[in-house]
Amino acid sequence: MMGVQTQGKLCRSVWKGLVLGTLLTTFLIVLYSYAAAPLSISSTEDPASLQCHLSSFPQSTLSNPKSNSTTKSKFQCLPRRNLMFLKTHKTGSSTILNILFRYGEKHRLHFAFPRGRNDFDYPSYFERWQVEGYHPGFCYNIICNHMRYHHSEVNLLIPLDTVFVTVLRNPALLFESSFQYFAHVVPLTWKLPGAGSEQKMDTFLRNPMNYYDSSGFNAHYLHNLMTFDLGFDNEMDIEDHKVSDVLKQLNSRFHLVMLLEYFDESLLLLRDLMCWNMDDILYFKLNARKDSSGSRLSPEMYRLAQEWNGLDTLIYQYFNATFWRKVEEYGVERMEKDVIELRRRNEELKQECIAGGGPVDASKIQESGLQPWQPLGKTSIQGYNLRNNISRKHRQLCRNMLTPEIQYMSRLGADLWVTRLWGNIRALLNW
Repeated sequence: MMGVQTQGKLCRSVWKGLVLGTLLTTFLIVLYSYAAAPLSISSTEDPASLQCHLSSFPQSTLSNPKSNSTTKSKFQCLPRRNLMFLKTHKTGSSTILNILFRYGEKHRLHFAFPRGRNDFDYPSYFERWQVEGYHPGFCYNIICNHMRYHHSEVNLLIPLDTVFVTVLRNPALLFESSFQYFAHVVPLTWKLPGAGSEQKMDTFLRNPMNYYDSSGFNAHYLHNLMTFDLGFDNEMDIEDHKVSDVLKQLNSRFHLVMLLEYFDESLLLLRDLMCWNMDDILYFKLNARKDSSGSRLSPEMYRLAQEWNGLDTLIYQYFNATFWRKVEEYGVERMEKDVIELRRRNEELKQECIAGGGPVDASKIQESGLQPWQPLGKTSIQGYNLRNNISRKHRQLCRNMLTPEIQYMSRLGADLWVTRLWGNIRALLNW
């Protein structure tokens, strides 16, 4: 009897939360639309007239970003300033964002930030009016917040020599992370039997079509999420002839596709591509879950996760091959040496910057300015505390490297009133 009562209370709590969440979300959408109406762009306007021009910002080099870096002389390899980074979900992209924020702040670059929030109206396709302060013809140096990619719209905001970069992750491991992080906001998963997220995920993968509806709210988080973020149809059959076109388009659009599993190697390829210094790519791991030390997928579940995310698997395999070709161009021995150097530099800063030498649970973070954003209903994302008595040389660098996305964006001038309002409501309701 006690179990039935407990289950009944849980069901009532879930439905109350769903109703309240729906009402609050509707309120925020209405409030947002009245507070900042989209800029109207006439369909008769010539897109070419809206294209920002290369001359809007002085560039240090106009050479082809795809050129082999090993052939560049020190006179040719000058730092690049224009970068479009497609921030994908659950791929370590928050850590990369911190690198870009630091670089842009140091060189006083122009960021294209979202209007009122920390993403570009995701999961809707990106449109240029979503950029805060947008007006036709204005160029931005860096675009890097979450969006559902829309190539032609992005191109209207950046100089012609912009470097395009994104990051991917092993699809089975990405699905595992996404399921654990987002299942609470995908209502169709609430009926999954099981005591915890692992059991529920196993049940889902054994027969996903029993628990998945492509038109369901937030369903994209649980099926080919990388394909969705990249701007393509995540429900496409892997045998469809259009899949080869997707791979060709991605290969032609992105100068570098990084891989989370080879994060240090990826950052070194980015540094080489952008002609940056080692100091520019130093990092601490941000936005990590406290239970993310390793995968708990059995071999069978790993296989099922890859099969269920077949499009993501094809894309990942394709760019895994291109990644190692770039490593060969970089030089295998040179890469091994530079990875050791990058890790040594990161470890030195870790010992100087981080109290206790590592991440702590959210409840133990002493400064609100270092508190990371938490998923709905959880406090699973860890953060850091700054050490006392950091040397003057590294004091600001340490703080910058440990500052979460929301706080850093605010410091750079982004108006995050929708995100902050939603955060205040969640705090009031103890979500």
